[in-house]
Amino acid sequence: MSKYDSGSDEWSPTAAHWGTYEVRSSDLSVRPSPHDPDPSPIGLGLGEAIDHPLRISAPMIRKGYLSGNGRRGADTYVETPWDEALDIAAKAIDDVRGQHGNSSIYGGSYGWGSAGRFHHPQSQIHRFLNCIGGYVRSENTYSTAAMEVIVPHVLGGIDILMGGMPRWRDIAEHGQLVVAFGGMALKNAQVNPGGVGQHTAAADQRACRDAGVRFVNISPLKDDTQSALDAEWLAARPNSDTAIMLALAHCLIKEDLHDKDFLESHCVGFEKFASYLMGEADGQPKTAEWAAELSGLPADRLRTLAREIAENRTVITVSWSVQRTQYGEQPYWAGISLSAMSGSFGKDGGGFGAGYGAVHAMGNDGRMIPIAPLPQGENAVSDFIPVARISDMLINPGAPFAYNGETRSYPDIKLVYWCGGNPFHHHQDLGRLVQAWQEPQTVIVHEAWWNALSRHADIILPCTTLLERNDLAAGFNDLTLSAMKQVRAPFGEARNDYDIFAGLAERLDAGGTFTDGKTEMDWVRELYDGSRAFSTEGGIEMPDFETFWSDGRFVFPPPDTPLRIFQSFREDPKVTRLPTPSGRIELWSETIESFQYADCKACPAWFSPDEWLGAPRAKTFPLHLISNQPKTRLHSQYDHVGVSAKSKIQGREPALLNAHDAAKRGIVDGDLIRLFNDRGACLAGATVSDDVMPGVIVLSTGAWYDPEDPEADQPTCVHGNPNTLTKDIGTSSLAQGPTAHSCLVEVEKLSGPAPSLRITEPPVIEGK
Repeated sequence: MSKYDSGSDEWSPTAAHWGTYEVRSSDLSVRPSPHDPDPSPIGLGLGEAIDHPLRISAPMIRKGYLSGNGRRGADTYVETPWDEALDIAAKAIDDVRGQHGNSSIYGGSYGWGSAGRFHHPQSQIHRFLNCIGGYVRSENTYSTAAMEVIVPHVLGGIDILMGGMPRWRDIAEHGQLVVAFGGMALKNAQVNPGGVGQHTAAADQRACRDAGVRFVNISPLKDDTQSALDAEWLAARPNSDTAIMLALAHCLIKEDLHDKDFLESHCVGFEKFASYLMGEADGQPKTAEWAAELSGLPADRLRTLAREIAENRTVITVSWSVQRTQYGEQPYWAGISLSAMSGSFGKDGGGFGAGYGAVHAMGNDGRMIPIAPLPQGENAVSDFIPVARISDMLINPGAPFAYNGETRSYPDIKLVYWCGGNPFHHHQDLGRLVQAWQEPQTVIVHEAWWNALSRHADIILPCTTLLERNDLAAGFNDLTLSAMKQVRAPFGEARNDYDIFAGLAERLDAGGTFTDGKTEMDWVRELYDGSRAFSTEGGIEMPDFETFWSDGRFVFPPPDTPLRIFQSFREDPKVTRLPTPSGRIELWSETIESFQYADCKACPAWFSPDEWLGAPRAKTFPLHLISNQPKTRLHSQYDHVGVSAKSKIQGREPALLNAHDAAKRGIVDGDLIRLFNDRGACLAGATVSDDVMPGVIVLSTGAWYDPEDPEADQPTCVHGNPNTLTKDIGTSSLAQGPTAHSCLVEVEKLSGPAPSLRITEPPVIEGK
């Protein structure tokens, strides 16, 4: 008998986006995998969450939904038997299909729901909805929407960038300088889509430092690079990154340091871009003095940094956070252009990188494990929205919107079906989202806990957690394929997503199409066997399923040679063409020029955001809010347990502010504070530090949304969700990505007693 057999008192393997762990079924104790040299503590709360008081034990229907009144987010719930709940949900879907068509169904599922490849919420809901006629989908991700749209125009594809960016090993061996716009916060490298077999990012970065590589952290936060790197901290105003890059590029031209041969042979549009840099078009040369005024950095340091970039084998890297701003396409385009001018693009250990530290995979010596996906079928509905435009869609059905050269119309959504993810965590301007959320006829969700999503649903179908089902996981650009073994029977009446959808599909005459006659373990085995066949084609022999399942993991060998996409391109651009219209790097895009967007020019350009410290609005709201990823959880997952719950200050999310800003407002460590602007407010616990520049306050995302008044147009989240404050506009007409990091607020010490938290207790449930 294997030590991992489910039901025994031995330790069973599992995997999550933040690593691999072992779980003991008798008491749900969790420990990191012994194979992980630097495990994340986030997963240690997995067992605690199983029987938590906030767990949803049975299907729930919003009382007002049954009676035809009430308000989502401010109602009670009725416990309902499974058959009845599935009947109600199936009828709602069928009625909408019959009366309005499948283009009135929005299939919401936003990543990170499970590391498992079978119990992957996006795959499950898309397969189900495709089986019954299709759905309106979303394009791109909240993490990288602007990057996903602009990079294909400049380099030909996001996969090319991800596959071709320098690896840490190459940087240590050949590199000399890393200039990190937005830093590369190690806290984010705890996580990885599909999991992490071994956390090596911290050691890989230190190896670069030990080899003599210098790091420059251009960020409002000092700890956006790990302290062991001894990085130079250039504390720049948030949203000024593009201006800094343009000034560095200007200096390269002014001092004749740019790589003229590479620009002529491997790029198009340099002359036009240079004209913009020199100010020939708008009368404003993009000088170091110009950027100094915008960024707060000394002009002399910008000039010397430009020289250092030209003199050293340099990686220019831009964090994922930098593009979640108004005009967020620009820093990526400007960063690629700066790298192309620097002389390092396409050389070993140099060039352009995207999101080092954003997830563990970036810079890792891994491989794309050829995991077989769950077939999703074909979507018969062609309508889509950019992922962050959900409130616009619900509020303005039929209204036109621009996206990547197209003009489309928002569909008229009557039913939202959400499985995986939590829009009340990751969407901006939650007051506006709550109002938009009242528009559909029906909202159906799969949820395990009473978080904000379930509290804003009509029909809640309780789903299992990763410890209550069987699966397999493989991380993006990782080496480990992990077994995920069920260690506990489902809590209460919870069912896995597959069984829930199977029950609905049966009621909608699509049961056989959805399940294909297979059980959970049939599918897990099929996905493994399909992956094994792919690996065999690639020259790697995986063990049979029984051996893998017994061992609990399989580790792939690292690639013999890393991908050298940009090195091959540099060596001969005629042989290795980029999939752009010109086959070269597009510093000036005729395609984007043809779109004629006022908010995205044909080359990288500076646009002043509506909300940043250089805007007139800063006189009223003088602090720039950074709502970055937390150290203690992945997005909002497991906020109620483990290290996340322990990190709270008086039960609220901690907020970091500079000592000068705190003293000016009479705030000290541990105080409860109120952040506010004209969109809403939230409470937080103060942490005072000089590791954040003056004029900036940091409140990480992920605290479960808990409005003091659920019916207020401008809500106050008493728990600390910063998206009560952020603005819900697109990056530009090109990508329409989210812009959470372009946000101004004011802060004050909370006066009087703090409102009670309600998110820590279940709502009123009838029928128990």
